[in-house]
Amino acid sequence: MAKQNVAEQFVDILVRAGVKRLYGVVGDSLNPVVDAVRRNAAIDWVHVRHEETAAFAAGAEAQITGKLAACAGSCGPGNLHLINGLYDAHRSMAPVLALASHIPSSEIGLGYFQETHPDQLFRECSHYSELISSPKQMPRLLQTAIQNAVGRSGVAVVSLPGDIADQPAPERAAESALVTSRPTVRPGDTEIDKLADMIDRAEKVTLFCGSGTAGAHTEVMEFAGKIKSPVGHALRGKEWIQYDNPYDVGMSGLLGYGAAYEATHECDLLILLGTDFPYNAFLPDDVTIVQVDVRPEHLGRRSKLDLAVWGDVRETLRCLIPRVKEKTDRRFLDRMLKKHAGALEGVVKAYTRKVDKHVPIHPEYVASVLDELADDDAVFTVDTGMCNVWAARYISPNGRRRVIGSFSHGSMANALPMAIGAQFTDRGRQVVSMSGDGGFSMLMGDFLTLVQYDLPVKVVLFNNSSLGMVELEMLVAGLPSYGTTNKNPDFAAVARACGAYGVRVEKPKDLAGALKSAFKHKGPALVDVVTDPNALSIPPKISAEMVTGFALSASKIVLDGGVGRMLQMARSNLRNVPRR
Repeated sequence: MAKQNVAEQFVDILVRAGVKRLYGVVGDSLNPVVDAVRRNAAIDWVHVRHEETAAFAAGAEAQITGKLAACAGSCGPGNLHLINGLYDAHRSMAPVLALASHIPSSEIGLGYFQETHPDQLFRECSHYSELISSPKQMPRLLQTAIQNAVGRSGVAVVSLPGDIADQPAPERAAESALVTSRPTVRPGDTEIDKLADMIDRAEKVTLFCGSGTAGAHTEVMEFAGKIKSPVGHALRGKEWIQYDNPYDVGMSGLLGYGAAYEATHECDLLILLGTDFPYNAFLPDDVTIVQVDVRPEHLGRRSKLDLAVWGDVRETLRCLIPRVKEKTDRRFLDRMLKKHAGALEGVVKAYTRKVDKHVPIHPEYVASVLDELADDDAVFTVDTGMCNVWAARYISPNGRRRVIGSFSHGSMANALPMAIGAQFTDRGRQVVSMSGDGGFSMLMGDFLTLVQYDLPVKVVLFNNSSLGMVELEMLVAGLPSYGTTNKNPDFAAVARACGAYGVRVEKPKDLAGALKSAFKHKGPALVDVVTDPNALSIPPKISAEMVTGFALSASKIVLDGGVGRMLQMARSNLRNVPRR
């Protein structure tokens, strides 16, 4: 049997770690690895049109499956294109292994063609970034990288010169065990007892939940019921905590709605569960705050804590629930539920009034119809910008749907690439890319990847011919919008020219039929919906400075904040509020 080279050994280890595919663009220094993939039936090469797409796709796959995913870029500019998607994956705590192919090892440091230093470049967006400078470093260095990505939930980068990849691998020692899953972390009894005592002494407790509540829905609901606590959430906590939640008071932050802001500011004790909520301006500074997080480096970096608890949310609550006394006074909870329903009643009227006749189409209407027609287990990938607003306020979670986006890194153009990674995990599952025209056109070339692999992704394009969120930022700052207008083609015609299904919608009455037709189509499809560029959104709490900014900028801007089916849930929750 022929001796393995380093590239073959590299690919074998990826397979052992559970990697199913490697996203990237082939080329020069990367060729030995790509050829090793070609000859290994257990892993596929996914040829995308831009390496940024490769990194976004790998990050999305990792978020959907919870397992290690991988991407690759050739030397210099090739792997440099990975960086934006890797930043997003790292900040989303997605386990991703990135292969940064490198120039010939003998030329490193001599200003060679396409020379960069990827082992240094990627350090800020990874837990581990190292260079393989000798075949003898394999397989230990790659195994260490994998264990960093999986064990610490983030990115690890291995830089590999093409000539090293092509050299004979060292004799294989006994295969080392690989870390392929993370353990649970339980807090110490001292912290649990302190927290239980703080809860028992507090009259009004609010829970504010983030993505760290994934898998803990049952425990959060039991806990909230026992201590009569309203439950708010951050954007990344929405899919895990909003559904089947009789204590829901909505979302806080720039995209927020409902009574979450009031609930977090009017309580005696605020418990932050699994959230690294970045906007400390929306957090109180005059209430007692406890934070529970599995990442100790997250504890206390947004607000001053009275107690920091290091542990998984689910394990922490399992320990905590038996130790707290059940509260009987639910006046605070009921008051917040009423405020939440009242807030939703007011804003829903704004988007329901003659919305089925409004041209250009209200984007809120598009999102609400999409929410009604999409599958109960659909995956929604969401572009940064106004699509974030519409997804946050209209896509209804149910415990089976997934909503992923660049929620921590905030990159444009993420939805289509993420949809590619999500669809590869399950071709039979409905994947919907909620794309803005700005984000879609930025990486539009990878629509061809959908066609090339016949991936049945459905792109719903919110086409307002502008960078809507940027316009909003300018308005808040008191600036007239400038440089935010896009001159767009008929994107549906572009989709058809690429070999996909494409339909353009300009009237509300045609929307539902167009979405149904696209969903029935077995291959990739794009629905180009012409939406109102004046439909913007404001946060639930506005400062005087923000108001001044709007007044200086425009006097006739539509500022709708509808919230779709969440109003129905809020009304339903009010039935549990005792009449007094």
